Amino acid sequence: MYEILIEKKVEKRLQEYLNSRGDIKEKLNRLRENPYNANGAHQLHGKLKDKWACWLGSNIRLIYVIDSKIKTIFIEAVGTHKIY
Repeated sequence: MYEILIEKKVEKRLQEYLNSRGDIKEKLNRLRENPYNANGAHQLHGKLKDKWACWLGSNIRLIYVIDSKIKTIFIEAVGTHKIY
């Protein structure tokens, strides 16, 4: 199981999504179990090439970095497609 760390500036926005949508907590739990495949996870390209993204809802995206050595997921951004 991976630990999720959240960038300070993202915490408030993620909490807003958690409060408004009950399914997001379960999706974050799935991400902890398998950050490479859960919730449509995919590796990004271009200037974000070392980062991953997944869907938390129809229009909610999550951008994160995986450190498999220490089993950590670092969430860098959450929001609509505009976060790319």
